Amino acid sequence: VIIGAGPAGLTAAYELAKHGITGTILEADSVVGGIARTVVREGYRFDLGGHRFFTKVKEIDHLWDEMLGEPMLIRPRTTRILYDGKFYDYPLRPWNALRNMGVVKAASCVLSYFKARLFPIHNPKNFEQWVTNQFGKKLFNMFFKSYTEKVWGCPCSEIGADWAAQRIKGLSLGKAVWGALFGTNKIGGKIIKTLIDEFKYPRQGPGQLWEACAKTVVEKNWRLEMQTRAGAIQWRDGRVVSVETRSADGATAMIDCDQLMSTMPLRELLHALDPKPPVEICAAASALAYRDFLIVAIVLDKPDLFPDNWVYIHSPSVRVGRIQNFGNWSPEMIPDAQTSCLGLEYFVFEGDDLWASPDEKLIALAFAELKAIGLLGKNTDALRLVKGFVMRVPKAYPVYDPGYVERLNLIRGWIGRSITNLDCLGRNGQHRYNNQDHSMATALIAARNIALAEHRDPWAVNEDAEYHEIAETERQAPLIPMAVARRAVT
Repeated sequence: VIIGAGPAGLTAAYELAKHGITGTILEADSVVGGIARTVVREGYRFDLGGHRFFTKVKEIDHLWDEMLGEPMLIRPRTTRILYDGKFYDYPLRPWNALRNMGVVKAASCVLSYFKARLFPIHNPKNFEQWVTNQFGKKLFNMFFKSYTEKVWGCPCSEIGADWAAQRIKGLSLGKAVWGALFGTNKIGGKIIKTLIDEFKYPRQGPGQLWEACAKTVVEKNWRLEMQTRAGAIQWRDGRVVSVETRSADGATAMIDCDQLMSTMPLRELLHALDPKPPVEICAAASALAYRDFLIVAIVLDKPDLFPDNWVYIHSPSVRVGRIQNFGNWSPEMIPDAQTSCLGLEYFVFEGDDLWASPDEKLIALAFAELKAIGLLGKNTDALRLVKGFVMRVPKAYPVYDPGYVERLNLIRGWIGRSITNLDCLGRNGQHRYNNQDHSMATALIAARNIALAEHRDPWAVNEDAEYHEIAETERQAPLIPMAVARRAVT
């Protein structure tokens, strides 16, 4: 049984199907893809956030093409930061930054950077300290503080350094300047992921890939039960033996299970186990925190509003955190070429004022903030709002708050000792801020442990600050030798 038909769950089923292994996938939603699905409303297609297809694991890069069954688009990456009414290229480019800041402010940022490099904070414990070490205090305040606090809803001093180390991917000001001056995203032969200037993208959005993958696994005799949640998970003598299913119409059933792969939020998984784990494990699970997300997609009556895939909004005067321009991801996302579809992203907690607001109010807020920030120029009164759509996404981001590592290690240790046929995969399954490629890597490892009797740890994916997808000895290698994979399938 696989819980969840997102990137991790579907990749696991896809890999197992290659080895003749079938089972059941439970998906609570009406569409596949998880947070990587593509939403379709009145012909307009939009992501829940943007999903660039780029990875340093060549096998996963090939797997995307194989799953999709057609070539992906190659899209230029254009991303900027809107700060203090001015656009800054991201990654930072020296002349653009100098022109926007002015000589005095730019010089103070450079001095702040060198101070941080000469006198770093040893063993940084939180996001603010880690980023200050990499960029200096002034650039932290300009380009990281406001946006990050919008994302997480708390001060940067309360966010673990682990998140910065994972998401910023080894980038520093010096590396950004190197890329700007010498036109490369490699330093010492190593790709800096944040500096990529193009990426792959399915012509109809990321959901096209996962819909194709789901179709393939069903053709390979997997059962995919949509709008069906996992209820009680019964385990005995160190093994999961059955999973309760709960469909949208209220019907329940029990299905036998000899192997369980879970991508559901780790907190919910622990509370679903029957019998319950020890008190301290349940307490650790209850303390795992999540940040929720909503996107307001608004259709405007003009095309080509700005060139970016997305723009980061660093102004604390508005609540929007990032704005997507879906027509710049793929022209096929927009059914009417004389319009644009923009996605305004708001980072929220489930039940707060934005989450609880009616869709009409959210659409009006998004349009008002879009006009207020100056992204569309000065003549915004001429723009007409054609329509808008709202999508709410609970538990979109596992929170790296103080103590989460200790809680996660406690839970991992207990599962490893207590339940031998349970694998936790993907972003929410492992309570880690994984990208698609990382989630897929956890699934491939777990599936091959089953199919090929390997003994590798899915949790080893993306553990360190250098953004190594698999393990230290496999930085640029396939997940397993391809010849071995071919022999196994044969």
